[in-house]
Amino acid sequence: MVQRLVGAIDIGGTKILAAVVDSDGNVIAERRIATEPEKGPDDTVDRMVAALKDAVADAHFEAAALLGLGVTVPGPIDPTTQIVGQPPNLSGWKNVPLGAMLHDRTQLPIAMENDASAAALGEQSFGAGRGVRDMVYITVSTGIGRGLIATGRLIGGMHGAAGEIGHMTILADGPTCGCGRRGCLEALASGTAIAREATAAIEQGKAKGLAQRAGKQPSAEQVAQAAEAGDADAQRILDTAAHYLGIGLMNLIHLLDPEMIVLGGGVAKSERVMSRAAAYAREHAFPVMTDRLRILPAALGDRSGVLGAASLALRAAD
Repeated sequence: MVQRLVGAIDIGGTKILAAVVDSDGNVIAERRIATEPEKGPDDTVDRMVAALKDAVADAHFEAAALLGLGVTVPGPIDPTTQIVGQPPNLSGWKNVPLGAMLHDRTQLPIAMENDASAAALGEQSFGAGRGVRDMVYITVSTGIGRGLIATGRLIGGMHGAAGEIGHMTILADGPTCGCGRRGCLEALASGTAIAREATAAIEQGKAKGLAQRAGKQPSAEQVAQAAEAGDADAQRILDTAAHYLGIGLMNLIHLLDPEMIVLGGGVAKSERVMSRAAAYAREHAFPVMTDRLRILPAALGDRSGVLGAASLALRAAD
């Protein structure tokens, strides 16, 4: 049987991961380089292509063996024109015709999607959601992103931005979010929110044990480590974030009635956060919508994006 191969590139604010992937989701070869978006889109695209060519060489194939190239970007993409709007983590990028630029340099068919939606597709194709037709992927990290899949297909909406769970209002008079609104889920349950609450507690003279462990401005990861070690204040901060995340999950269950919810990202690696958020959602959502629902951790780690990109290319080639 002839091996079906595609190129895949996952571009983030700090790193680019380029890979050669087969139709079973096996990464044959990969290259990681720094993004350096401040050098401008042309430079970044040149280095994306160079990294892909190096991965192809490492895999001992010719570029002509690739059926296409899948690409993920951390920001809005026009699905028709493949123009990247203004990604917050790619400074200096605005209305960049990334699809056309990559096609001109590689002569490959290009399939593109934003990073969270691609990660959802990666998990659905090769990870925790393999074979599931109706699922939600949520990444809880610095911010909160999402990918929605219904009847086996990504839901994008008119602007490719459907399902912005991170900016679902959970607490109307809650803390200000980075988007400028108040009480967004992202402002209550993200890694940024956890770090903010921990810093505020320390500034108020509370959480002294946490301050001794992690300093005056602990990261969400440090809060999670302190909670695991038994620090009561760190546990309280994580439990509050898990409570709000659980409300967000409950709302998604009521809205979409998924078969599976997959949780990824750094914060979701905390068993305390994941288990408590899932328990809240199950307890408060309509029982008929949770009796067969599975809530699972992501399985692909930092490869979910690049494998999602590969899935995009493979589906486009079918």
